[in-house]
Amino acid sequence: MSILPPCPKCQSSLTYEDGSGLYICPECGNEWLVQAEAVTGAVAGSDERVYRDAAGNVLQDGDSVTVIKDLKLKGSGGVVKMGTKVKNIRLVDGDHDIDCKIDGFGAMSLKSEFVRKI
Repeated sequence: MSILPPCPKCQSSLTYEDGSGLYICPECGNEWLVQAEAVTGAVAGSDERVYRDAAGNVLQDGDSVTVIKDLKLKGSGGVVKMGTKVKNIRLVDGDHDIDCKIDGFGAMSLKSEFVRKI
């Protein structure tokens, strides 16, 4: 049995590891990467942003996602319906952190909180 590290935020010893490569603290809700423990400081101290979908899955460039709620489009009056599949996303910094092309709508930006990885 391996010894799990305490939470870096609240120092709780009740941390556990989930199946997707994260340590989770049930007391404060903090999540951090398992690799951060093995590579001391390299991942935890980096400025690289981790993009997550609505379910908490890590997103990467080129992933395919599904829209989880109807999204009204400003300007055109159209709606991107729940369940719309978006292929080959590109992650960018900013308020809307996904650039993509949606069939029937064209190029647009989405927030990662409104999509789920396929």
